[in-house]
Amino acid sequence: MKALAQRYASALVDLALEQGTAPQVKAELAAFASLLGESTDLQNFLASPAIVRESKQAVIEKLVARLGASRTLRNFLFVLVENRRASLLPQIQEAFEALLHARMGVAEAQVISVAELSAEQRTDLNRVLERLTGKRVEARYGVDPALIGGAVVRIGSTIYDGSVREQLNRLRATLTSE
Repeated sequence: MKALAQRYASALVDLALEQGTAPQVKAELAAFASLLGESTDLQNFLASPAIVRESKQAVIEKLVARLGASRTLRNFLFVLVENRRASLLPQIQEAFEALLHARMGVAEAQVISVAELSAEQRTDLNRVLERLTGKRVEARYGVDPALIGGAVVRIGSTIYDGSVREQLNRLRATLTSE
């Protein structure tokens, strides 16, 4: 199923980049996927083979209008319903974001710090991460008081751990090995 979600996501990325609407489509797809994730009734409705396609399309039309989304998203959702792939939407959305970031040269970073970072600290950290990766960085921030101090940054499978907790663990390991 992951390969199938990748194919749909790739087609949508191609279209969004061709039309120059990638950021908009990304936001709209995320909004619709969130809406779908919040409503099991909507999930069941779109996945049910007993409900005719026209009814599903009418509901999608109303939801897309309510979200203020584009025809691109509307048509894409119609294709998913037509091919009975609406249940793949969460995986498609995840694959879409990953493919879009890869094609646009964007790296996603997850930053965990002991306290909330100020806007200036976030800007400085983004600059450093962009120099380090050679890509534009989109960071998500979180807080973990157990770090004691410092921060932990994850970009893809690489982890940069500058936390006091990790430094203490290294010091402990060094002292016990001697």
